[in-house]
Amino acid sequence: MSGEVLNLDTPPNFRGLDPDLPITFYTQRLPHWRQSGATYFVTFRLNDSIPRDKLDLIKSMRRLWEAKNPPPQSRAAWQEYAKTVSAYVEQWLDQGSGACHFKKKPFADELARSLLHFQDQQYFVSCFVVMPNHCHLVIRPAVENKLEDVVGAMKGVTARFVNEANGITGALWQRESFDRIIRDEEHLYRVVQYIGNNPLKAGLAKHKWFRWIHPEWEKVGWGFREV
Repeated sequence: MSGEVLNLDTPPNFRGLDPDLPITFYTQRLPHWRQSGATYFVTFRLNDSIPRDKLDLIKSMRRLWEAKNPPPQSRAAWQEYAKTVSAYVEQWLDQGSGACHFKKKPFADELARSLLHFQDQQYFVSCFVVMPNHCHLVIRPAVENKLEDVVGAMKGVTARFVNEANGITGALWQRESFDRIIRDEEHLYRVVQYIGNNPLKAGLAKHKWFRWIHPEWEKVGWGFREV
């Protein structure tokens, strides 16, 4: 564990992966792990945010991976596959493809509002960044709520707002989100700093940044560190 993280107390309302509790697993286009009470790093993106040739590349990667990893695939193999695909996708998202609706402040503000609308009721969001064509957040759903339902509601509210404002119809968001359980404080620290520095990494001017971290996290030293 890095020295900086060792000097920090665990932030409020965070719980990493608990080795003593059961984990459920399912796959769609992506693998998903669930553990009741855990904190997640989630990325969701606009439907047009990745060019068609890149989507075709992901499909080819999946076919090659399945050929090399016949059933039953191990958890470690799935984790490595998800990590590889996620790294490619994050790089492509930062290139700013598609309509990039959230370059517009009213849309970015609406997404930020929807992320916090049921804070401390249905979930606890500790930080997020709204990028032009995607969003990253750290979230801990309430035990009775499913992560996919909570995030789906956030996406649904924002989609209606953006579509009505633009006079358009159809799916705004890619249906499936990337998500992973945050393992521990060291993993959490890396995720928080990635979120905080994503706008700079993507080359956005500072006045166009839409990022937030819980004030109680900042108080105990878990704020964004400027690179």
